[in-house]
Amino acid sequence: MTTAPAEAAPDTASGARTSPATGWLTPAPTSLPRPPAPPAPAVRRGPLAAFGVAGAALTGYVWSEHGAKQGVLLLLGLGLGFALFHSRFGFTSAWRQLVAVGNGAGLRAHALLLGTTATLFAVIIGTGTGLFGSEPAPSAGRIGLGLLIGSFVFAIGMQLGGACASGTLFAVGSGQSSIVLTLGGFIAGSTLAAWQFDLWRDLPAYDAVVLSDHVGWLGSWALTLAALAGIVALTRYVQARRNPPPAGVVPTARGAARALRGSWPLAAGAVVLALLGAGVLLVSGGAWGITSAFALWGSKIVGALGGSPESWSFWQQPNNQAMFDGAVLADKNSLTDIGIMLGAGLAAALGGTWALHRGIPARTAVAAVVGGILMGIGARLAGGCNIGAYLAGIASGSLHGWIWGAVALAGTWAGLRLRPLFGLANPRPKDSVC
Repeated sequence: MTTAPAEAAPDTASGARTSPATGWLTPAPTSLPRPPAPPAPAVRRGPLAAFGVAGAALTGYVWSEHGAKQGVLLLLGLGLGFALFHSRFGFTSAWRQLVAVGNGAGLRAHALLLGTTATLFAVIIGTGTGLFGSEPAPSAGRIGLGLLIGSFVFAIGMQLGGACASGTLFAVGSGQSSIVLTLGGFIAGSTLAAWQFDLWRDLPAYDAVVLSDHVGWLGSWALTLAALAGIVALTRYVQARRNPPPAGVVPTARGAARALRGSWPLAAGAVVLALLGAGVLLVSGGAWGITSAFALWGSKIVGALGGSPESWSFWQQPNNQAMFDGAVLADKNSLTDIGIMLGAGLAAALGGTWALHRGIPARTAVAAVVGGILMGIGARLAGGCNIGAYLAGIASGSLHGWIWGAVALAGTWAGLRLRPLFGLANPRPKDSVC
């Protein structure tokens, strides 16, 4: 049975119950108790040294060549990768577990991440607080056909590719070989969408709807938290009705060493990711994003091979042109993306689990590439991924983030039906873990 270990996310509760949940703070029911986590293996000293040296050297170079702002963004990316890996914070797995068997633990962790990020965004953007001269702004996206098609296609892609945008990066950093193929497809799909920008640029769409424009930042924050509380209640109801298997567990250290060697509870990962994401907003003026960097990397490769991506309509748009003309290591999303891979490598080495996985089945390899391509195309059509559209959009009080998430659930349903064609398993109600 083939699974996607990069997205295996443990539940926030330390012990499952088989009786119905009686309150918001009690664990939601599962069909079996959650198995104990095995002890973390010994630290992988070689990979730890390699990632440590690479991280320090790159940070020093970026700081000296491009300034403190870019250096801090790279460090924030390192922190994001560290937290993503140690908490195994999954978006792909969370939606798969909910749709397939009704386990809503992952989606409740999303609600905590979204609510904490929305709170921090309301304070930062509402007060106009920024560092390095930045002016923080909400992430708002247009609502139209591109958003609907893109988020649906993206969700299918992440179920085939085995990871979302953030999951792809931290899985690559931790040595997941099949996800390297997903990343390659992701870059190819993003580049293809940029090349064919004229085919989809004029899809019908309405202007962005941002709650703070209508009810202020306090009202936007209150409405967002109320909606998230409703989602938490709904997932608990669904889980009580379906009584699914518990989420899987990963090796962990004990005591204080757990902070460095994992695994973290999902709740801890959600809060740390929210704090670091708010740091990206403070430093750069924009929310944490991922996939625009993939289009940039792929287009730079096309240029190095003799192509002329600078002539594409996509890179002639004012904001995009400035990105393309600049250095990759001065680009906000490129810095945090690279940082995530390095930070995840550090975390995996400290946790003793860093390893290159070999012997990828042919159908899994095909699914990884196809899934990556679909995610690359979908993210460009939708104006972002699970981070740049879903997380940043909802946290900013933008309606497009909610639409992205709802359509992605539908795309997940479709993706689950395609996974068996590539030899990929789905969670089942009688499994011991999902």
